[in-house]
Amino acid sequence: MTTLTDRPGTALVVIDLQKGVVGAAHERDAVVAAVGSLVERARRERVPVVWVQHSADDLPRGSEPWQLVPELAVADGEPVVHKRHGDSFEATDLEDVLARRRVGRLVVTGAQSDACIRSTIHGAFVRGYDVTLVADAHTTEDLTEWGAPPPAAVVAHTNLYWRFQTAPGRTAEVVESADVDLVR
Repeated sequence: MTTLTDRPGTALVVIDLQKGVVGAAHERDAVVAAVGSLVERARRERVPVVWVQHSADDLPRGSEPWQLVPELAVADGEPVVHKRHGDSFEATDLEDVLARRRVGRLVVTGAQSDACIRSTIHGAFVRGYDVTLVADAHTTEDLTEWGAPPPAAVVAHTNLYWRFQTAPGRTAEVVESADVDLVR
């Protein structure tokens, strides 16, 4: 259904599951486990896994907090996209990585629900991709001190509103990790 011509493939996109991003995240262990299971499934089913790592002044590239969580590891040949903005497409090579693999549908996981996840799913959708958000495989930290809702509410709201996104020729959906179809 994607509006991207000749791009029938799907990719699993793992966003910012880095030590310094999810160290104190809501349901961190459950989310990392769900993503880990999806990564294993994607590899078995020969679906590309694309890793995204954020860097910023307070998260310098190569630092310990910048590293992926220890439960997850990039396999040989899996691309890693480096970003400095919320939208994983912005000023990165993500579009080229996906185009080379003929990907028109993204299955999105990672952190943070109210920042890089939202920016990336919207960025993908407006660029013509079908986007599946994995309901139990994204998270955020507690930002209530700055006026944000509690993390569980942020995750729930992100799942709620993404279910109702529409655009001509594209699909948006929210699916539990156990029910994700990677090879359709």
